[in-house]
Amino acid sequence: MSERVKIKNRWLVLPGMLFFFTAYLLLGLKDFDVQAFVMAVAVPGVFFMVTVMLPKLIPADRILLTLVNFLCGLGILVLFRLNPERGFGQVTNYAVGLIGMIGCLLIVRFWPQIKWTMPMIIIVSIGLMALPLLIGTVKNGARAWVKMMGINFQPSEIIKVALLLVCAFMLARRMVVATLAFAGICLGLLFLQKDLGTAMLYYSITLILVYVATGSLTFLSLGTVGAGAGAFVGYQMNTYVQNRVKIWQNPWDDPYGVSYQVVQSMVAMVNGGPWGTGLGLGNAKIIPEVETDFIFAAIFHEFGLIFGVCVILMFLLIFLRGVGVAKRARSKFHTLLALGCSCVIAIQTFVIIGGNINMIPLTGVTLPFLSYGGTSMVSSMCIIGLLQGVANANERGLEEDQLIAMLGEES
Repeated sequence: MSERVKIKNRWLVLPGMLFFFTAYLLLGLKDFDVQAFVMAVAVPGVFFMVTVMLPKLIPADRILLTLVNFLCGLGILVLFRLNPERGFGQVTNYAVGLIGMIGCLLIVRFWPQIKWTMPMIIIVSIGLMALPLLIGTVKNGARAWVKMMGINFQPSEIIKVALLLVCAFMLARRMVVATLAFAGICLGLLFLQKDLGTAMLYYSITLILVYVATGSLTFLSLGTVGAGAGAFVGYQMNTYVQNRVKIWQNPWDDPYGVSYQVVQSMVAMVNGGPWGTGLGLGNAKIIPEVETDFIFAAIFHEFGLIFGVCVILMFLLIFLRGVGVAKRARSKFHTLLALGCSCVIAIQTFVIIGGNINMIPLTGVTLPFLSYGGTSMVSSMCIIGLLQGVANANERGLEEDQLIAMLGEES
């Protein structure tokens, strides 16, 4: 990595450490909370270790890593403020997510040696996707959760990572029909689970990757028409979706009933103003599901409009950084994989923030890196791991080119 990039990264890391230190210090002074004082030291320390020290052991895109870890740290901070127990739970989710990120980075690095496992990945993915239909539990109208050995998890979040690998692998080999068959099975199972928010995400990513791989406007047109037909069918078969659309059309029609969540979210953001109520001084706890679906509203409420826009810009920078990684990739597989990872984060962010501000109907997806949830955090970090793996491959390719050029000059 060049000295210029290292300097840029340093100017991102130091403000982040200062932000977390002062934030937890303020929370500690407010209620004389010993846990907050401990977090004021621990969180900046972990932030430094992961963003500065980890890349020295495992090559990674430092700027991408810094942005992602700042958002993860922000999520832990807000959750600790709202519900300390969930804040500490998110620390565990983040630790598992880091392991998953490193694991996915290594998968991409050694993919030529392990690509023979693709049939196994497909079979296991379909099996896991069908699991909620057999032993799943219903939440918010969708049978998408499974509880095994005391652990609640959402298989579709895990399969999201496999979907990216499978689509990139098969489309790089022009196996379009097989790609559509795999994605179609996953979508069908999601429809049976009535998890239409995740189905929309799967559909969008598959359509984007198929179009990029083939350049076919026919696929794009048919896919767009199919999306409209799927949305219509989903609306007709799910009263929960119908209520979401009615809330979107006029949230003030029943502000203390079905629209209560969205109304309280919008009120909280308006009350936040440009600078926010101040960390620890807001009342975002009154928003139902604030720690999952409405975490952005809580951030907006206490940190304000300007900070909320900065959070959106960070997600935008992650997307643009990922697209840059895809453009520099040396193989079609790496290009499609990096682009898919970038689009997953971008689409998911747009959908949930758009739902929070009532720009589009609210769906059941989570805000990457910020919302509370084990499978959500782990899958988001694994996706970043895949992206880091491609960035790593790009860096190795550049080093090989430089070595070849030096040998050529010497000869």
